[in-house]
Amino acid sequence: MGTLLRILCCACVLLLQADRAAAEPTALSPYRKLEIFARALAHVEYSHVDPVDDDTLIYGAIRGMLQVLDPHSQFMDPEQFKILTSDTEGRYAGIGAEIEVRDGWLTIVAVTEGGPAARAGLRAGDRFLSIAGKGARDLPIAEAVELMRGAPGTAVAVTVRRPELEQALEVSLVRELIEIEAVNARLHSDRVLHVRLRTFHESTGAELRTVLDDAVARSAEAGGIRGLILDLRDNPGGLLSAAVMVADEFLDEGTIVSTRGRAGRLLREHRAEAAGTRPAWPMVVLVNGYSASASEIVAGALHDHGRAVLVGTRTFGKGSVQNIIELPDHSAIKLTTGLYYTPSGRSIQATGIAPDVEVEQLDPDARGGRERARPTVRERDLERHLGGDPALPTPADKKNRGSLRGPASPGADTGPVQDHQAAMAHQILSALIASGASSK
Repeated sequence: MGTLLRILCCACVLLLQADRAAAEPTALSPYRKLEIFARALAHVEYSHVDPVDDDTLIYGAIRGMLQVLDPHSQFMDPEQFKILTSDTEGRYAGIGAEIEVRDGWLTIVAVTEGGPAARAGLRAGDRFLSIAGKGARDLPIAEAVELMRGAPGTAVAVTVRRPELEQALEVSLVRELIEIEAVNARLHSDRVLHVRLRTFHESTGAELRTVLDDAVARSAEAGGIRGLILDLRDNPGGLLSAAVMVADEFLDEGTIVSTRGRAGRLLREHRAEAAGTRPAWPMVVLVNGYSASASEIVAGALHDHGRAVLVGTRTFGKGSVQNIIELPDHSAIKLTTGLYYTPSGRSIQATGIAPDVEVEQLDPDARGGRERARPTVRERDLERHLGGDPALPTPADKKNRGSLRGPASPGADTGPVQDHQAAMAHQILSALIASGASSK
């Protein structure tokens, strides 16, 4: 009998003895089932046609246990956990695409601008049919990541399905070192600053501060920044701490986000601090169906405090909290432990956040010159998704956002016309500026 199996059997015996000695015989410990697990492990260890090592069996058991919970709880072996850590640091070698499993399909949730995937025309919402010749349906995400990553300069062939296209897309991508630029910005001629946040990693807050400071300095002689567009479209989220830092740039007080666990128990509340808060520039936040998690936290906080007008389409609806728990062998579990709530007490989970002004993105690449809305799969469409709890009390008082009426500012430079949502956001922000109203 293997060492691991002996340990498990001994543990089962001790647990059973403890149960028999318990004062309440009806309160049975769930760990009694370890006896069943130990028996199943023994059969596999002794009788399977091929020998299997202990790590493979135990890792597989943990992985299966977490897969029955919700779409975002998962197990990571040491190598997969190392990959996750490198992702939060914003640097890796691969094709420049972030993926999730959605209803059994490996789905792109974001692409790195200028990376191999973006240059090949791949985009959020595309589903992988194959990666490096291997069928992608029900392929574990860790295995898919390993297939897509590799030495810079090497190629990997992928086939993807786009919901609105009849034919699958087959492309060959050359891997390269991906530096995730979390924040970039464009200062328009009318002194409207358009800031794009692509992800929330360890340096996102610091990068945002640098971008804002630079724009303030460059616009000082002309009279300073007149308004801000915070673009969170196609941003799948990232670190909660980064989301709190971003929201705190624009809020001087009040709750940014709270997290609640089992039975609604308050786990933590993050609040804004007055120090370092930016001026109350008129502000629009751009969101879409691929704005998720940390993006929704920022959008919800700025919206509930009346600090910004939301423009675009309803967000993804990932309002669950995952804790990363490292295990002794440097493997880890990502476990859903609670739900996020916006300052007004709304749960984001499975509902997302509806914009103040709904603007569908138009697809300039549609056949026959027709423009149509881009299809989106959201959290509520995923198997085993958690239900939200939108009925928490104590809503925060919203402050007046000001009128949306008024002409566009003279000299507005809205950028490429194919970005319909950005153009509309600029017009709405220009109306706010012209009316003399701040967003606060």
